[in-house]
Amino acid sequence: MAMPKVGNKAPAFSMLNQKGEKVSLKDFAGKKNVVLYFYPKAMTPGCTVQACGIRDTKRKFTSKDTVVLGVSPDAPERLQKFIDRDKLNFDLLSDPEHKITEKYGVWGLKKFMGKEYMGVIRSTFIIGKDGKLKHIMDKVKTKTHHDDVLDFIKENL
Repeated sequence: MAMPKVGNKAPAFSMLNQKGEKVSLKDFAGKKNVVLYFYPKAMTPGCTVQACGIRDTKRKFTSKDTVVLGVSPDAPERLQKFIDRDKLNFDLLSDPEHKITEKYGVWGLKKFMGKEYMGVIRSTFIIGKDGKLKHIMDKVKTKTHHDDVLDFIKENL
């Protein structure tokens, strides 16, 4: 499935977080900007760097009326272990059947060490309080992801 287009309404979602609680895009409508970032697997090196960057800058996101949600195919129990291990302070959402990942067009063919497989293509979607897609980052650098997202929000939202 193709990625949604900037300016259009962001695809709706409802997923379980690390505590098994349902989190939906509509929960934030009119109240918060939403940074929805897709990552391949909890507790792997790149995903940990990315998540810890967000953890360390959460106050800055909060000051910009922005909530950050991470999405991976991991089960809620594994997400909770990731949160506990790295003291993460934001919700991680479980998409084991990659329905939402596909809706956002970021489930695709990947290559690693000569092998091809289907998986999550690391990407970030910035959704405004109005529910519209404001920006898509499809070339994500795990080390600077938090700063790159904050820069966009400061300049555009």
